[in-house]
Amino acid sequence: MRKAFLIVILVFLAAGCATTVRPPVKEDLLSNEDEKIIWRRSLEEQKSLNASVVILQDKNLEDYLDQIVQKLQPEELPPGMSFKVVVVKDPYLNAFAFPNGIIYVHTGLLARMDNEAQLAGLLAHEMAHCTQRHTLRALRSITDKPAFMVSAQQTLAGLSMIQEVVKFLGLTGSMTAVTGYVRELESEADTVGLDYMVLAGYDSYEVLRLFEHLKREIERERITEPFFFGTHPKVQARIDTIMSLLETKYKDKRGGIKNAELFLSKVNQAILENARLDLRIGRFDIAQSGVEKYLRIKKNDARAYYLIGEIYRQRGEEHDYDKALAYYQKAILIDSSYAEPHKAIGLIHYKEGQRVLAKKFFESCLLLAPDTPDKAYIQGYIKKCVNDREG
Repeated sequence: MRKAFLIVILVFLAAGCATTVRPPVKEDLLSNEDEKIIWRRSLEEQKSLNASVVILQDKNLEDYLDQIVQKLQPEELPPGMSFKVVVVKDPYLNAFAFPNGIIYVHTGLLARMDNEAQLAGLLAHEMAHCTQRHTLRALRSITDKPAFMVSAQQTLAGLSMIQEVVKFLGLTGSMTAVTGYVRELESEADTVGLDYMVLAGYDSYEVLRLFEHLKREIERERITEPFFFGTHPKVQARIDTIMSLLETKYKDKRGGIKNAELFLSKVNQAILENARLDLRIGRFDIAQSGVEKYLRIKKNDARAYYLIGEIYRQRGEEHDYDKALAYYQKAILIDSSYAEPHKAIGLIHYKEGQRVLAKKFFESCLLLAPDTPDKAYIQGYIKKCVNDREG
């Protein structure tokens, strides 16, 4: 299923070859029918995506991201284009941009970054895809566009494994989000993006550090999803391109803005949210690294200690329950009104056959949060504790 989906996407994007003509920057964005179709489809898909639960609502972070794209924005833009950044709650290493300038960045990528310069490098790359009108250039090389669009949509809709992708992204978003563009256009976006980054005063070498850091993670975790940084060969090709540019065009541009402390203060909630997402899909080590990174920013957050406890409890290896209990107790010590650790401790005691203790912690959870969504679930456990004791 997934292979068939990728074939459809690759057919579209492989059309964006070196023979496509680059539209003039000053050309009106909607001066031709091709681009009108792209923009109309993009707006429809963004409306669905932005209204979904996958968007991270963090006004402080949104404002910060918009400030960065304002710094990066070139003086000359295609008429009608403006940039905005939206954060997607997704643990995979991805970012993509619709052709109208709306950039989506996954929490998975934000959680792996170390400073604002690395983020600026990512955003500048996506902005370059928009200013150089890569989607339009790919689309123009398809001879029978209406037939292709109908055929591709039908194929995508029939793939059960990607129903969520189709639901939230649609065809245009899926194409930009899943495979990226052909190498020529990706290289152009790297080159133009580095120009934007250097002109804004950022340390361009941080882009290389970000790629190398993520390459190591891809190798360590055997990540194969074809997202922004992609598989090992794609990452290495991007590293080679950037290294060549840094050693030639930008050899005298060392140093610049990094803003590590400011960056971490702004993305801390995204880091914690992403750790939850990694835990949800069973990536225990990555989730723990994320929470520990968060705790280096905010040292006394009960939610973070509770989440580490959840990582140990759900992993369930030898001595993990003891470690989980210690973290739950630390969360309670920091915030005695926090109900979740009480429920989790109750679950551990129940699993270990300690019904009296389990009942005590389940009841304290309900006392602290009488309207919790898990109320019926917890009451069921309390009833089991009573029945087991009576039996």
